[in-house]
Amino acid sequence: MSDEPREVPTLDDAVRRKVLGLIGLGARGRLIVVGAERVAIEAGKGKVVLAVVASDVSRHSLEKVVPVLRARRIETLEWPSAAELGGAVGRDTTAAIGIVDQALARGIRSAVAGATPAGDATRVSR
Repeated sequence: MSDEPREVPTLDDAVRRKVLGLIGLGARGRLIVVGAERVAIEAGKGKVVLAVVASDVSRHSLEKVVPVLRARRIETLEWPSAAELGGAVGRDTTAAIGIVDQALARGIRSAVAGATPAGDATRVSR
């Protein structure tokens, strides 16, 4: 198993919209933290249960958050676009989103798992 976040399998538009919609609901319900620095801080406190990290951000942004996520063994989902993640939470872009609610994390995992065969190790990493 690699230490790097795993790539999100090609998701159809409906699944992508569902995941982004869940992230948006999480933002409105204060069930997420937004930004590489905030995600790293909250992950260090043990509050993040799932992280979504944009793959198209700078190496510097990834260096802020990925080592903490690895060290805390937090499940990480790689998302292709920082603009798409940011749009879901009312920002232009964001490097990372940390899910702090178990039920929301389950919903996101379920949406992504529904798009891949059961047991496919490419959808998330620990």
